[in-house]
Amino acid sequence: MPFQTLGNMVRASLLAALMAVGAYLHIPLGPVPIVLSTLFVLLSGLLLGSRWGGASVGLYLLVGAMGMPVFAGGRGGIAHFFGPTGGYLIGFLLAAWVAGFLSERSRGKLTFEIGAVALGSLAIYAVGVPWLKGVTQMSWSRSFWVGMAPFLLGDALKAFAALMLARSIRPVLGRASEGKGSVPLAGSGGNPNDQDS
Repeated sequence: MPFQTLGNMVRASLLAALMAVGAYLHIPLGPVPIVLSTLFVLLSGLLLGSRWGGASVGLYLLVGAMGMPVFAGGRGGIAHFFGPTGGYLIGFLLAAWVAGFLSERSRGKLTFEIGAVALGSLAIYAVGVPWLKGVTQMSWSRSFWVGMAPFLLGDALKAFAALMLARSIRPVLGRASEGKGSVPLAGSGGNPNDQDS
């Protein structure tokens, strides 16, 4: 196994574990809780790119579907994908991919990366709010007020934190892996998915 693939597997696993820790830091708020996991979902895309960021979220979702207590409030099981929060969980996968895809093309430009976290956050709502409406039979306006409006400020702060963390962590990870044949991190000027095989 090439060193760069192993390094990406370790990073993806670490970020999946951080998503699980973030789910324990939750505030119950109606059918959809506020969780810190979204910060790590966006961070996985920013640091690992679309493929490995998506793999990180996929690992988190798989572990939760198998029943491990990694979802909000220390819960797990496949039933969560069919409940009111199922769309948000699936939206995590899309958010990591979107943030990663845009970050890979940002070449480290702040404006592109702001767009990456903003669109990544919106991707969660794009799947989560319609899912919430379908499961609970709420109206569109009620679904918006219950499933999106209360989270906008907090998600903006988490997106900002993810962006600042990524911009701080990339140079450290880049120095730690110099000369080891590692893949460039997303947003660092190279595409982290180009050299994976």
